[in-house]
Amino acid sequence: MRFVTTRLAGAFIIEPEPQSDARGLFARTFCAREFKQQGLATTFAQCSTSFNVARGTLRGLHYQLAPACEVKLVRCTAGAIHDVIVDLRRDSPTYRQHLEVELTAHNRRALYVPEMFAHGFQTLEDKTEVLYQISEFYTPDKSTGVRFDDPKLGIPWPLPVTAMTDKDRNWPLLD
Repeated sequence: MRFVTTRLAGAFIIEPEPQSDARGLFARTFCAREFKQQGLATTFAQCSTSFNVARGTLRGLHYQLAPACEVKLVRCTAGAIHDVIVDLRRDSPTYRQHLEVELTAHNRRALYVPEMFAHGFQTLEDKTEVLYQISEFYTPDKSTGVRFDDPKLGIPWPLPVTAMTDKDRNWPLLD
């Protein structure tokens, strides 16, 4: 695996290094020893998946508050997404900055999302599936979000939104 640093401290793009032969390919997507060497979380409490019927579906921007802050390892297993994270660590030099990454079933990349980063994505293809490894259990009373269209963030979503929950559409604006 290759750990690609990003401009947001603690966030990484993780690229598998596939080995190919006549059968296809094989690649590791997680190794606790290598994650530990990078100073990353090595224990995940749960895995979740989302299947998204339509291109343009938007989910997010979600995160959990202390003491249930979570790390996420996000991968697209079918289709493609425009994945976005926002640094919400008040003491960070990149506070309120965002990072956009295209994750696809073809490129097999993953995005490592540190604690106190809001996460969301928009599907770029119909029938897109996303797999999440999450370091903490879902804690409803600590779960919150930020509006996808908050002008203070200025996130350029690539497509018109075709599907979104009312909850995601109505997260509060920052400040």
